[in-house]
Amino acid sequence: MNLESDYLIIEMAQETYKHEGILELESGEKLQDFEIAYTTQGHLTTAKDNVIWVIHALTGDANVQDWWGGLMGEDKFYDPAKYFIVCANLLGSCYGSTNPLSNHPETGETYYYDFPQLTTRDLSKSLDLLREHLGISQIHTLIGGSLGGQVALEWAYLLEAKVNNTVILASNAKTSAWTIGFNETQRMAIEADSTWGSKHPEAGKKGLEAARAMAMMSYRHPEDFALKQTDQVEKLDNFRIASYLRYQGQKLANRFNAFSYWVLSKTMDSHDLGRGRGGTAQALSQIQSKVLAIGVDRDLLFLKEESQFIAQHAQKGSFREIKSSYGHDAFLIEYGQLQYILSSFYLESNTL
Repeated sequence: MNLESDYLIIEMAQETYKHEGILELESGEKLQDFEIAYTTQGHLTTAKDNVIWVIHALTGDANVQDWWGGLMGEDKFYDPAKYFIVCANLLGSCYGSTNPLSNHPETGETYYYDFPQLTTRDLSKSLDLLREHLGISQIHTLIGGSLGGQVALEWAYLLEAKVNNTVILASNAKTSAWTIGFNETQRMAIEADSTWGSKHPEAGKKGLEAARAMAMMSYRHPEDFALKQTDQVEKLDNFRIASYLRYQGQKLANRFNAFSYWVLSKTMDSHDLGRGRGGTAQALSQIQSKVLAIGVDRDLLFLKEESQFIAQHAQKGSFREIKSSYGHDAFLIEYGQLQYILSSFYLESNTL
């Protein structure tokens, strides 16, 4: 690293952290010698006080500008000219981190169905190991949406005073029966695929297509479908919404796999910040950072009331609402509202 003014220059890079050792999992299982793919971009000040750590959602990856480009990037709200932005691919995901299609370090064989169960608490512990590896002692803002928000909340609890601001978008402190139900129906679709159970990288692929189509029904609001997927001509079959859902299913199945989808959807189900900590309200009250919980008014998957609950019980919690017909996906789309909400939050807390 070269000293330039008061900055340590760190070029944008995609790297892999290789952890040699055992990660004790909440289930009692163990994950040995795992890898985490991550990207960094921007400049780390000599005080190391400008870290923005982003956590992706269920099928996201470490290339944050690819899926949150309206918020992260040059001349955007989180500009790498000002901030040092870190985003890691979660364990279990198939974008460079250890996942069910990785080889077991002892046997050399692919994990497949023997990959251990992961919880959001496990994922936060793995990210903390990466943080220590990077030599980051303080995080300015920890931010994540959906599954990423769940992991961020768990990590904020673990980090204590090592994080200043925690931003949780369209997420919750404990996964509801409603959300678990959505996830279970998707896993049933994968199970119904005749290839599921075989030890092949593409096992469950057609089932994953159906699972993604189901998921889209919870990611968007009926109003959004009515506006964009209603047929303009009278017909009896081959409706526009049907083609759209099939396309979305195929699109995901061509870039993801059923094994990672299975593991990470189970991870989402496991989320309970209050497990073993006296309940969710008690656990939220122990988070030391400022917490901004952002809900979406028409979110059908993570209800805005769940975001309000986070804000009500966090020591330094506040709630803001995105108004959008997009539904759950609004946290990935409504950049104008997000920038306004985030600007207000930082100004009120004097932490921008």
